[in-house]
Amino acid sequence: MRKIRIFEHISLDGVIEHDGDYIYGAWTTPYRSPEGAVMLFEAYGPKFDLLLGRHTYDIFSGFWPNAGDFPMANAINAATKYVVTHNPDSLEWGPVKNLGEDIVKATGDLKSTEGPDLIVVGSSTITSLLLSNGLVDEIILITYPVLLGKGKRLLSDSIDARELALIDTKTTPTGLFINKYKHIGPLKK
Repeated sequence: MRKIRIFEHISLDGVIEHDGDYIYGAWTTPYRSPEGAVMLFEAYGPKFDLLLGRHTYDIFSGFWPNAGDFPMANAINAATKYVVTHNPDSLEWGPVKNLGEDIVKATGDLKSTEGPDLIVVGSSTITSLLLSNGLVDEIILITYPVLLGKGKRLLSDSIDARELALIDTKTTPTGLFINKYKHIGPLKK
């Protein structure tokens, strides 16, 4: 059985939006370091597949195939991309598979197969849906020492409270925390 692991780059106040048209642009860039890249690649593991929303897939497909020859790019390009989309005919960056219309069932079925872990990156709508349905095993938060105030948040307001247990934490020379949590389940009242 595969694990579903969520990786998210996040500000101290919960904002995950960066790059593109975001007001603060590439706010994560000043905190990148060679040491942090090694830690992050180790957290991903040597082999994984990706579980992505269509928007994240489109962003990744415009960047990773042209990112160069280095371990993270090679691993991401080699990973099977399982994509949530209503337009599967336009999926060109592969290997790629459409998850179909019932995301929860398709993800549960995929999780029950043999294969590498499934990594969710960026896809906040999928993150909330998977957590609400008990399909997430781990959450890895790459926390940056900034407060942004405005922007897209990690979770939707409709998600029920969840309990996590800290498994591991690492820090980088630039002040990032890479925290790995086990998803326990609904928070008990």
